Amino acid sequence: MKLVLIGAPAAGKGTQAARLVKHYGIAHISTGDMLREEVAKGTELGNQAKSIMAAGGLVSDELIIAIVKERIKKDDCKNGFILDGFPRTVVQAEKLEEMVTLDKVVYINAPDEVMLERLTARQTCPKCGATYNKMFLPSKKEGICDVCGEQLTQRKDDTVEAGKKRIQTFHEQSEPLVGFYEKEGILIEVDGTQPIDEITKSIIHGLDA
Repeated sequence: MKLVLIGAPAAGKGTQAARLVKHYGIAHISTGDMLREEVAKGTELGNQAKSIMAAGGLVSDELIIAIVKERIKKDDCKNGFILDGFPRTVVQAEKLEEMVTLDKVVYINAPDEVMLERLTARQTCPKCGATYNKMFLPSKKEGICDVCGEQLTQRKDDTVEAGKKRIQTFHEQSEPLVGFYEKEGILIEVDGTQPIDEITKSIIHGLDA
């Protein structure tokens, strides 16, 4: 199964992707995580992406398409994959169609104010990458990762200003994807304000229908 997850920042894509990966036994490809990894390693690609991401902008199509193209060739993608964070524009979606035939596209929809509130409450583990949210998915011990015990941090782009800019960027550049995939007849839209378990159930129901 080859899937794409669409949603504004903090719509819950990462959380749902992790659950779907487990449920269907497919690979999770998060372009955001891949870019952050490059930034952490200090590679040329990482350095190019660093300043753009910190300001809440999007890296160039060429850069991200090159990363995805290489990633989907890997062995763990043989049974399928979930793309989380790509495509972000119709141009990228068209390029992706040249690479692979998608089965379904899941759009997690939630109001801006909900996503902004979630964004600024989000915490991540710098060591293992686990994500938490002080509002509805807190760590057992405040500020400490449940998985590896590392001190949790807030991403630089999870501030109110950067959050507003990222949500606005989503509306301008990524929202047209909803219409693009609707026309293709492969879009499933779910309500992102539901409890996490209910969102998962809605997605699996749509995918298995």
